Amino acid sequence: MLFDPASYGSAVAQLLSLDGAGCRLMPLAYGVCSSPEARARIDALPDEQLFPGARAPVAARSGLYLYFSCLDQAHAVAQDLKTTEGSYWHAILHRQEPDPANSGYWFRRVGDHPVFAVLREEAGQIAARHPAAGLALCSRWDPYRFIEICEEARRKPGSPMEQAALEIQLAEWQLLFDYCAREVRR
Repeated sequence: MLFDPASYGSAVAQLLSLDGAGCRLMPLAYGVCSSPEARARIDALPDEQLFPGARAPVAARSGLYLYFSCLDQAHAVAQDLKTTEGSYWHAILHRQEPDPANSGYWFRRVGDHPVFAVLREEAGQIAARHPAAGLALCSRWDPYRFIEICEEARRKPGSPMEQAALEIQLAEWQLLFDYCAREVRR
């Protein structure tokens, strides 16, 4: 997947440029806010300025916080959203805590999300690039299986499995962020 931060406007592109331009491999667990400057900017900008015309601007804000591993802020936003996308961000951040049971609870609330089909394709391509990781993926995206993979991978730092899990997690973030933040054409 080609991720282009400019697709979301200059404010978001500038934020993402503070750490990896939307291509940062976020930790599988125990993340520490990677950019206090980004956190402060996200705090200061209203949703309408960050995500004009977006499908789910508040959910996209939670995703931005999560990208920078500002878990407390991501959690505060996601837990107040009573939407599928809010539940999805909530599930990811609990997977990263790590709290796999709580992550599973929130994924049950997500159900079958529109990004799952493309995410399964991306995950398959990533797994193929890392055959030593030994990832057994289902024919459909299975967020519960990915929780298990992340749990195993974080106990194997530096392994091919960890690298593959980090890359899949990034693809998941990019796809969900795009789904939430992209301007909806009317």
